Amino acid sequence: MHTLFAATWWFGRRAVEHAWQTWQESPLKDPAKRLLEAVVAGTAAVELDPEVLSVGYGGLPNQIGEVELDAAVMEGAQLRAGAVASVRRFVPAIRIAQRVMEKTPHLMLVGEGAERFAIQQGFQPRSLLTEESIRRWHAWYQERRAPQEVSRARAGESHDTVGVLGWHEGHLVVACSTSGLAWKMPGRVGDSPIFGAGLYADNEAGAAVCTGTGEEIWRFALASRVVELMREGVSAQKACQRVIQYMLQRKPETAQIQAAVIAIRSDGDFGVGATQPEKFEAHFCRDGEMFQVKP
Repeated sequence: MHTLFAATWWFGRRAVEHAWQTWQESPLKDPAKRLLEAVVAGTAAVELDPEVLSVGYGGLPNQIGEVELDAAVMEGAQLRAGAVASVRRFVPAIRIAQRVMEKTPHLMLVGEGAERFAIQQGFQPRSLLTEESIRRWHAWYQERRAPQEVSRARAGESHDTVGVLGWHEGHLVVACSTSGLAWKMPGRVGDSPIFGAGLYADNEAGAAVCTGTGEEIWRFALASRVVELMREGVSAQKACQRVIQYMLQRKPETAQIQAAVIAIRSDGDFGVGATQPEKFEAHFCRDGEMFQVKP
């Protein structure tokens, strides 16, 4: 019986390492529950790393100096899902999204409602700012750059979502978390917590998770397009490539931003695609063997 984990960007290695360790050490007997816990744990590990400036604790704040987190999780057996958006003062946000999936009839909670729910679930509020994120915000504030100018300046950098995929004998789980675009307008939400845009999982087809400039990924519903191609029998790699090619064809200016997707088909086949492939990397762990994949 085989198990595969995949995650986005350089910090994806930490995510898959932690996911594999959790998978091995979990006392849970149900493989589906073990896989969910492993994927969420891998995502949470990146959220708690202050050196990652685009996710969780230490993520770069919005225009008014507040860190707002978005996160989502979905499992492919029964299409259960949960998400949070614009969450302040709580980390890891992916754990709150998991509780939304498991404890409520809803798919998403946002802002104050999500924070109130987090407190009800026993999460403790804390500052998400670090000395480094405060320093960078002060530097930006003095320059007063607009969010779209920052987006152009940072195009291609690993500035966005940690996305994690898990596969075990046909069962799929996907999760993602981000602090979003640096210096964004308060309340801005990108693709990451949006099912079908930033992530999607269906055991009958496959799972995909995206990263990059959220507005463009959302506009093209990237994750669902990849999954539907895999449903038709297209390989995971070709599905990722075709969707990225369509994006570039339909809106050529997307070549100037980074939009990337990783996918695993229901049979364990995997793929990676990106608008700027030379600047993107994904990390995988198959039965304990770590390896890197570029588009």
